[in-house]
Amino acid sequence: MNLLDKINSPTDLKKLKIKELEELTNEIRKKIIEVTAKNGGHVAPNLGVVELTLALHYVFNAPKDKIIWDVGHQCYTHKLITGRRKLFHTLRKKGGISGFPKREESPYDVFGTGHAGTSLSAAFGLATARDILGEDYNVIAVIGDGSLISGMALEALNHIGASGKDLIIVLNDNGMSIAKNPGAIALYLNRIITMPFYKRLRAKVWNALGKLPSGKREKARKIARMIEKRAKGFLIPGLWFEELGFHYFGPLNGHDLKGLISFFKRIEDIHGPILVHVLTKKGYGFEIAQKNPELFHGVGPFDLKSFGIIKKDNKKSFSAFFGDTLVEFAEKDKRIVAITAAMCLGTGLLKFREKFPDRFFDMGITEEHCATFAAGLTLRGLKPVFAIYSTFLQRAFDQVIHDIALQKLPVIFCIDRAGLVGEDGPTHHGTFDVSYLRFIPNFVISAPKDEDELRDLLYTALHYQKAPFAIRYPRSVVVGVQVKEKPKIINIGEWEILREGKDVCILAMGSMVYPSLDASKILGKNGISAAVINARFIKPMDEKLLEKISKRFKKIVTVEENAIKGGFGSAVLEFFEQRKIKKDVLRIGIPDRFIEHGPRDRLLYEIGLTKEGISERVKMFL
Repeated sequence: MNLLDKINSPTDLKKLKIKELEELTNEIRKKIIEVTAKNGGHVAPNLGVVELTLALHYVFNAPKDKIIWDVGHQCYTHKLITGRRKLFHTLRKKGGISGFPKREESPYDVFGTGHAGTSLSAAFGLATARDILGEDYNVIAVIGDGSLISGMALEALNHIGASGKDLIIVLNDNGMSIAKNPGAIALYLNRIITMPFYKRLRAKVWNALGKLPSGKREKARKIARMIEKRAKGFLIPGLWFEELGFHYFGPLNGHDLKGLISFFKRIEDIHGPILVHVLTKKGYGFEIAQKNPELFHGVGPFDLKSFGIIKKDNKKSFSAFFGDTLVEFAEKDKRIVAITAAMCLGTGLLKFREKFPDRFFDMGITEEHCATFAAGLTLRGLKPVFAIYSTFLQRAFDQVIHDIALQKLPVIFCIDRAGLVGEDGPTHHGTFDVSYLRFIPNFVISAPKDEDELRDLLYTALHYQKAPFAIRYPRSVVVGVQVKEKPKIINIGEWEILREGKDVCILAMGSMVYPSLDASKILGKNGISAAVINARFIKPMDEKLLEKISKRFKKIVTVEENAIKGGFGSAVLEFFEQRKIKKDVLRIGIPDRFIEHGPRDRLLYEIGLTKEGISERVKMFL
């Protein structure tokens, strides 16, 4: 029997010797690679924290002690050793365990995560609650250097350091978020890493003082810390963490399991905020992932022999098509600038990065900063295109309103992963962007039905330049239509009549246009004549056409891959209400609940956003 087969909880882990734990790391890496090869997942981040995870669970006593994993890209080892080993093969599968920490799944998942930079605030809340209630447990937040630069994490650091509360922050430093980390903080951490003399000196002094009798040990270390605080300024460029109020330790080798365990045991009696700086390598133990950490950060299923990503369809994704189109336009217009928040590969901007490095900005996980940075670029006539996942644009909501829309600044938002994203689940579904952008004044919101229309809308946005312009598209392959030789400008707000009918009119938006067209054909076979409109602009809507539709049809259906609450269908109802037009309207969209993880096609089928589901709802409506 493998060692991993004996681990049903961290209690079992504590029975193993160090040598057995080191053998266990190999078994865990093998299991992670085998399962992610079949299911897809976050390969490189999880392989990088195997030793760190085992050390934390070996020393601390979860779930009494609270361990929070920032983002959650690195929780697979944690799941394997906290009672979910037998379910691990279901990772990211429909009905299986989530690829992220999930409170409903296990008491060991203290806080649900999926977006970066949240762990420190949650940990500080836990530590504060503990002290108010007079409880006794450790709080540990594990955050990566990529997440540390996010505004929320820096706000939390500022507060935690001044609080004096007992709280341990483990900074998992692998030099990357998804791609290489940008910015001064990354440079600062790198300077710390490259001070071997200081590291060796500090370790020797600390270990020597640890050999003193217990009564003298803490006093000696307190004196040593005071001396160190004064001397460190000469040895290290900056005392940032110490000046913020943290006991700073590190950097430690994140793959030295024995050393990590020994260290975590030694800091248990230290009070106040502690920051432990741990160095790891993304993809550690899996050569192909270690060489290609950006690609293997989050991947679909891959072949264990060739290591090639298994594609179900040879068509381009909407992301890749967008990236190619932006390069095409940028070759002719030097004012075009591309911005991403650590998602260069995911948003299709790799070619742009390679071709126009001076006009490409990966700002790291700083969505708020990205949005207002883009606003600043427009002030001098540049044309910033901010490519971002729908779920992450939520993080820049205030900046979108205050810094962009209020000032009518023409930032172009290319909103990727709009709608259901599949296996990453509810933390990553982009189901709210229409709802949260629609009520903002001075905003154009659009959704192309296919790749040719995406090209036209991007071309239109680049020439409009009067207000912010959003283009939303799904996480899927392109439709496969013929793309025109030259793009055209679409009149703002203009819809497109795709099919005439007399019994019912279907107003379909973006990814739901072609399923609605197919649904109309099914309805036709049942004797129902359905008109289909491509409602490619959610704001402004084609009010003239909508007025005509209201006079011709008694029954109107709206279809969207967005939350039913406050979405496109709600906009249509508001239009009728304002004009005192009484109509029977059926709204089809994403129901008012968080949708679990699973294959995108399967999820769409279950909520009725397929040609069969749409046609059936329309028949019932009639």
